[in-house]
Amino acid sequence: MGRSGSTLIERLLGELPEVCSVGEVVHMWRRSLVDDEKCGCGRPFGSCDFWHEVGVEAFGGWDRVDAHELLALQRGVDRTRYIPWLICGRAPAALAARVERYTDFYDRLYTAVARVSGCSVIVDSSKHASLAVCLRQRYADRLRLLHVVRDPRAVAYSWGKHMVRPDATPTSPEQEMARYSPSRAAVQWMTQNSVLAELARRGTPTMRVRYEDFVADPAREFRAIAEFAGGTGATPIGPDGAALLSPGHTVSGNPLRFSTGAVAVRPDVSWRGELRPRNRIMVSALTFPARRRFGY
Repeated sequence: MGRSGSTLIERLLGELPEVCSVGEVVHMWRRSLVDDEKCGCGRPFGSCDFWHEVGVEAFGGWDRVDAHELLALQRGVDRTRYIPWLICGRAPAALAARVERYTDFYDRLYTAVARVSGCSVIVDSSKHASLAVCLRQRYADRLRLLHVVRDPRAVAYSWGKHMVRPDATPTSPEQEMARYSPSRAAVQWMTQNSVLAELARRGTPTMRVRYEDFVADPAREFRAIAEFAGGTGATPIGPDGAALLSPGHTVSGNPLRFSTGAVAVRPDVSWRGELRPRNRIMVSALTFPARRRFGY
């Protein structure tokens, strides 16, 4: 789930020579193709040479993609309500056909990214468990799932913050990052993490990483993550715990995607003192069954 520290891990993976990190592709179809928001390199999507080349390779040019039609298709597939059918392999024929068509866009995009970047591993940091379920239909065990989980009380606190989106354009419908109430964040935490755990149980190659373990020893944790992802090369984390980030081409995600240079990796525990006691109790109660499962 978002606000779990996954953007930093994604950026670090993108520093490995075999890996191309592309951000949250699930939001690309609206934020990049319609609103022309900034790429991680700082340029508007439509002015980014990397994504221009990818668009030509994948679709013959982005003008060949009907973004609004694709967004309508997304609404008919990439939703939590469809997960029970898809995860059990019992989707009605119409839904299965939509999934096939929807994931074809992703497959063509990932293939083009691999060709343009020269990388063998593509990291999509989308946070929709429903998208992971859809991609599993196409890729089976070729899909590897890095399941990043964080204490739900910390996640709920982060989702309540006001945060301006630096990549938003005047036409973007979301000028701030989305906000959830503590109760909604707790339900989302339960749902998203439970679905990802179920995918692992059903055989999807999965590595689970707790945010708290990663920030406690980022170099050690990242070495294990890189091995799981199939990447090699020097760990981009110094002995002082600072991560070294170079510019990338991520299409959406946390504002950290624009950061470059040395970035300190340290735990954020502000929620312990700033999350209201009643909200802390409510989130703890709502997430109790799965929270214990993940070690919280």
